[in-house]
Amino acid sequence: MTRQYLLTVNGKTSFVTTTPDRSLLDTLRDGLGLTGSKKGCDEGECASCTVLLDGVPVNSCLVLVGDAAGKSIVTIEGIAEADSPHPLQKAFVDLGGVQCGYCPPGMIVSACALLGEQPDPTDEDIKFYLAGNICRCTGYNKITAAVRSAAETMRAAAGSAPTRRTA
Repeated sequence: MTRQYLLTVNGKTSFVTTTPDRSLLDTLRDGLGLTGSKKGCDEGECASCTVLLDGVPVNSCLVLVGDAAGKSIVTIEGIAEADSPHPLQKAFVDLGGVQCGYCPPGMIVSACALLGEQPDPTDEDIKFYLAGNICRCTGYNKITAAVRSAAETMRAAAGSAPTRRTA
């Protein structure tokens, strides 16, 4: 039995008709054509499908579409405009945090949430926040460097001085 759900994805409201047991990931990819969130494990292990649900990073493969209805959903496509990449997207490309292209969408969405909470994260903060995101290509050093670089760029653009926390 299908139902109609009202979803707000990347600031745009859409109605989707699907079954209540369908995942948010499948609805985004197949129902709305937003294929940036990757379908890796379909079990919540790899986090390549990470989206922001009311500002909180979640594995969209584990969220039922009905549970996302009425909430704000941000996918990798909603992080920035195509002609003006987010500092994280630019840093991932510039510093080699993108290799196979499978995990970066989830990493970038998770890192956006981190930088929203902590504009000057330590390497330990970055590693902790991205611990659920699996990357088989880079070894995480380039990803950590990209997040650090983006944080610096974003702070400079905002005109704020570092607010590094001590342990």
